[in-house]
Amino acid sequence: MPRTNGELRSAADPVSAHDARHSLQAQRRRQARWMLAPMLLLLAAVAAWPLARTIAASFTDAQLGSTEPPQFVGLEHYLGEYGVLADRDWWGAVANTLRFAILSVAFETMLGLGVALLINRPSPVRTLLRAAMLVPWAVPTVVSAKMWSWMLHDQFGIVNHYLLALGLITVPIAWTADPALSMWTIVVVDVWKTTPFMALLILAALQSVPSDCYEAAQVDGVPAFTVFRRITLPLILPGVIVAVVFRLLDALRVFDLIYVMTSNSRETRSMSVYVREQLIDFQLTGYGSAAATVLFFIIALVTILTLGALRRRDGEGAQ
Repeated sequence: MPRTNGELRSAADPVSAHDARHSLQAQRRRQARWMLAPMLLLLAAVAAWPLARTIAASFTDAQLGSTEPPQFVGLEHYLGEYGVLADRDWWGAVANTLRFAILSVAFETMLGLGVALLINRPSPVRTLLRAAMLVPWAVPTVVSAKMWSWMLHDQFGIVNHYLLALGLITVPIAWTADPALSMWTIVVVDVWKTTPFMALLILAALQSVPSDCYEAAQVDGVPAFTVFRRITLPLILPGVIVAVVFRLLDALRVFDLIYVMTSNSRETRSMSVYVREQLIDFQLTGYGSAAATVLFFIIALVTILTLGALRRRDGEGAQ
């Protein structure tokens, strides 16, 4: 077929075609910036400005209720003899937060994957199971933490009652007060609450897998575990990674669950609980702001490293 005039011009002048594509991409980028501008302004108002105030306060000796104007102390709250980075309690809170995040996210991912695989199978009660699965996640964290605190009470809790009745224990267990059990107890409660969130995200990834892959494997007589390992898992892995990243960032700033169940216990104190203790209990606005700033940069660093790893993975996959 003979070429059109436009095709002849494009073939004769590839530079002009490249410039046109570049101009179109630049126009789309400008439109995207204008469309994002209202959201960025809103984020600046509700997030950037308070963050800037917090960072500024961390360089002063400000205290709640003090009538004296705050004095500039530089990096004293960060690197001083009694600064955040020299405080053993702070590093203990960092270790507790990392332990909680790693354990809870690992268990939630494995259980969420199992629940998603179960619910993804055709069943007459699948819709009911999906609705029931979301109940723990829909309960506010403070409510679920208080509910579990009552259930795990060493004297009046229903958990100890049934364990004693079944002969599994001989004396009541202080689940949230025992230093050896308190962190594991909080992890179990968080897994109960947040596993539905992971299952929901993984279920969305499962439903995007083409059915042709499973039909071909069934025709070839491939075992079910091999289908999962060779087909299902590689195809849903990007969705699982996104779910893990979201959940990990959320777990690193955990506060309400730990504070409601164990308050300021040294064995379970998270970074957010440490910041709250300095700001509210000790009324050290400057020092607490320094701790909050360090917490912010830790989460920001984890976010940057994770996004960089995902970008490199996507680049390697594209190649």
